[in-house]
Amino acid sequence: MNYQEAIDFLFSSLPMYQRVGKAAYKDSLENTLRLDEWFGHPHRLYPTIHVAGTNGKGSVSHLIASALQASGMRTGLYTSPHLLDFRERIKINGEQIPEEEVSSFVLKNRAVIEEISPSFFEMTVAMAFDWFARQKVDAAVIETGMGGRLDSTNIIRPVLSVITNISLDHTEFLGDHPASIAREKGGIIKEGVPLVIGRSSPESDEVLYSMAREKKAPVVAADRQYEARFSTLNSNGTMQVRIGRPGGPLRRTVPCELTGAYQQENIITALVALEQLQKLQWEISEARILEGFSTVIRSTGIRGRWQTVGTNPRSICDTAHNADGVAAVISQIRQIPWKKLHMVWGMVKDKDLDRILPLLPREARYYFTRSSVPRSMDAGSLADRAREYGLTGSPFPGVAEAYQAAQAGAGPDDLIFTGGSTFVVADLLVSKF
Repeated sequence: MNYQEAIDFLFSSLPMYQRVGKAAYKDSLENTLRLDEWFGHPHRLYPTIHVAGTNGKGSVSHLIASALQASGMRTGLYTSPHLLDFRERIKINGEQIPEEEVSSFVLKNRAVIEEISPSFFEMTVAMAFDWFARQKVDAAVIETGMGGRLDSTNIIRPVLSVITNISLDHTEFLGDHPASIAREKGGIIKEGVPLVIGRSSPESDEVLYSMAREKKAPVVAADRQYEARFSTLNSNGTMQVRIGRPGGPLRRTVPCELTGAYQQENIITALVALEQLQKLQWEISEARILEGFSTVIRSTGIRGRWQTVGTNPRSICDTAHNADGVAAVISQIRQIPWKKLHMVWGMVKDKDLDRILPLLPREARYYFTRSSVPRSMDAGSLADRAREYGLTGSPFPGVAEAYQAAQAGAGPDDLIFTGGSTFVVADLLVSKF
């Protein structure tokens, strides 16, 4: 079995939420626990940091991993979904799991896969935990998928739990109120394990702090430790964020390769998480933290976060796909200069259009499209709904066609933004790179 055959087997045999939605969702950890027993509980062989949250958990996971790598640790990193290659989900020191390891894993374990019939995500988690153990990582940063309590990653006992923020997304599964979503995300809180909360919120804090008290888990709110005062861009493209204690003087300058304005919150969350690891006697110096943040793209390969993919006209893509994330991206779009704005935009069927579409700029020209995954919303239907909110444009059958039309219609001083869905960004990167 070669790599492509292994991937085809996984994609065709196991339900994948990113592609089919609700049909892939499992409301118990039964399959994960059976797989974990089969592989001999590999996650118990190395310390883990568990990261959940509505937005920012991918960026925070990569920032923490990059700092650990800079500190000399052999660091596993599990994230989802992937953009270009399945192997992006499973990395050690920024290197993707080799193709031959994926095919070997599937071939050796095909019988148990067919017996248990796990979801795609359940199987991928098992693969990651097994690979990290066999490669003897010093630590692993584990990002949850959709939720927390019933997430397949939630069989680990981490040394630190992180919940970046709570906002509305995946409400069909997690509930339609911040408190209910907080209960699901808070399911990663473990007995006596410190918890870092990235963004404080009265509605979610009441739930999370209550759950932490029940588990005797110490809580640190990152946004009560530091606040970002302002940021600048260096000539090398790195963002410099000046942070200080709330109400106190500026304390330090933090460089970061991720330049989205919304990353300031994620930088502070990751910084506080790493400071908690220092208190647990992990050998992580201030210099190595700053080095890790300033090289996070190069050291981990993270993509699709306020990523520049073209110039003249300037072209940017971002994977923000819910109201909270989209609002942050639109805020930054309005802060940068452009003559005309062109939006290549696609969404999946289960997103709340009535919350997201009103956030989009009415003055933009839209190129509505759909990604290559089955969950993607029809471009014509999206264009019809968008017109209800004063957004005008034309539908296109695919992301490449929509982007090419935007390029043809844009002048050198314009801005092209591509987003609305992780999978739209993935299709753009596939077509460009």
